This record gives sequence, C-alpha cells and structure tokens, in this order.
Amino acid sequence: MIEGHAFEIKSLVGGGIITNYNCSSQCRHCLYAGGPQREKDFIDAETARRSFSLIRALRCNAIHIGGGEPLLNPEGVMAVLETAHLEGVFVEYVETNSSWYQDSQQACDLLRQLQHYGLTTLLVSISPFHNEHIPFNNVKGVVDACEKTGMNVFPWVLDFYKDLDAFDGSVTHPLEEYITNFGNDYLEKIPSRYWLHFGGRALRLFEDLFEKKKAETILEENREGCLELVDTNHFHVDLYGNYIPGLCSGLSIQIDDLGMPIPEEKYPLQTGLFKKGIQSLFDFAVEGHGYSPTRMFISKCDLCTDIRKFLVLERGVVSHELQPSGFYKNL
Repeated sequence: MIEGHAFEIKSLVGGGIITNYNCSSQCRHCLYAGGPQREKDFIDAETARRSFSLIRALRCNAIHIGGGEPLLNPEGVMAVLETAHLEGVFVEYVETNSSWYQDSQQACDLLRQLQHYGLTTLLVSISPFHNEHIPFNNVKGVVDACEKTGMNVFPWVLDFYKDLDAFDGSVTHPLEEYITNFGNDYLEKIPSRYWLHFGGRALRLFEDLFEKKKAETILEENREGCLELVDTNHFHVDLYGNYIPGLCSGLSIQIDDLGMPIPEEKYPLQTGLFKKGIQSLFDFAVEGHGYSPTRMFISKCDLCTDIRKFLVLERGVVSHELQPSGFYKNL
C-alpha cells in the first residue's frame, strides 16, 4: 500500500452526473468519447436517486449535469433535476452544446421548463471542437434565450467566441479551417486557452505536442502508484452507476462500493494501478493476454488507455472495472 494513502473514496469534493453518452457532436477532444454512435441510454430514476443519495452521504452537496448531450432528452434532465432536489443536492449547471436549438420561442420555452425544476445556470460549450458539429448560430441563439429568460450562462469558454464568430455562423467548420485561418500553431495554443485533460480522444488529437516515449521508458519513469484514482476534486458518476475514478475514463467503480475501502478481490486491476502504478496493468496485459506495444506514448495515461483498449477490443475482456465498453469502441 502507498504509505499514508488507502484505496478508498471517503468523501467527494466536486463533480457531476453523466446522464448519457449519446451526443449530437463527436468532438475530437472528448474525454468520454461521446457521439451519435453511442448508446441512447439515459440515466433512470433509481440510478439517479442512488447516485445523489451517495453523493450527499459523502459530503458533496452540489454537482453539475453533463453528457454526451443531456438536452437530447429534456424530460430526462427535468426528472434528474427533480431527483437532485428531493435528495438535497444542488445542481450548479447543465452542460449543453446547443444542438437542440430551433428558434427563440422553442429555446425560451425549454429554458423556462428547466427553471421550473430549479435550474439556474446553463454551461454553453463554445469551442472550435464543438463548431465542427454545431453551427455557431445555435450557440448564439441559446445564449440569447438565456438572457431573455433570466437563465445564467456559463460560457465554456468565452475566449473562443471571437474565433467562432469569424466564420459563417449558419454552418459548421472543421478544425482545419481554424488552422488555415489563424495559423499552423492554432492547435498547439489551445491548451493554454482551454482546460483540457489529456485522456480519451484528446490523447490522439494533441499527441504531436508532446515527446513520445517507448513503453519501457514510461514504465521506468512511473514506478509509483496512481494516486489520481482517489482524487475527487472533479469526479463523475455515469448513468450506469459507475463512479469514474479521477478523470480516468473507461475505468469504473460501482457507486455502492464508495465510502469504504475498495475491495481488492473485486477490483484487482485498479488496486494494482493504485498500489504499483502502470507496471501492474502492463504486466497483467502482457502475461495474461499477450499485449505488446505497437507505438510510442506521450504519458502513462496514454499507455494505460492503449492497454485497456487492447484488453476490451482485441481480447474481449469483459470486466466491471473496464466500463462502459462503448468508451473503447468510440475512441
């Protein structure tokens, strides 16, 4: 065991509920590999209730709602808002990419319904990644509807507004158009303008910004256990009742196993990662499933994701620790 640390989620600081992975966008930086091809499942009432109850029990009283695109199912979002209220958990904001916008009246009507269920703030995605799939006029329309209805707007991020506004707002624009218009270093500068976690699809999108190393070098440089697994500063619980440790998309702990030491016999892969680091998962994949690295990596997270993707897609490993499988299929 790492001295001074136990593999246990004792309390939660701040985070959110992933209501669905289905999305009208398929952003190239998406940590959770959302998209139109993902399953159209949405969090059910009992999973929402259990999740909020546990979140409250672990001393977190406020969360956000994200996806996927939650407002592909507005009635579902309203049900989640109602459940959160009943369980005493405040919803800080709902995230949206604005794909649902049709016209001002329709948008205002929906926002008023959400306000009726206690929502005060809408996080509106503003980025070149979203603009590859969502016309900027949709975003402007949603922001305008928020102003008309008194809904607070959390623009994520406002710094990109002028970039998107330089193009025709009625249509989408590929990232390559931004690079052509703003310079070859446009992608390179984005991490300084936009908080990103280099996991999920972002690993491939930004890989050329980092030095790549052989797996052996990554293993040598990362001999300590992965304490990220017990970081609860930005946690997520998904629609299937999976707690996602740290920001390690594709890893899962069932919510009923939080608040107590994580049982090693039930979670051998994550216990190994926590105690021994990436070497543990690497050895498991090599010795038990014939894994062999076929490329170089930018980080231990890149290597970890590659190993897990191999186990799920190439070797057909089915494990409650490697969920949801749709994450790996849609990277």
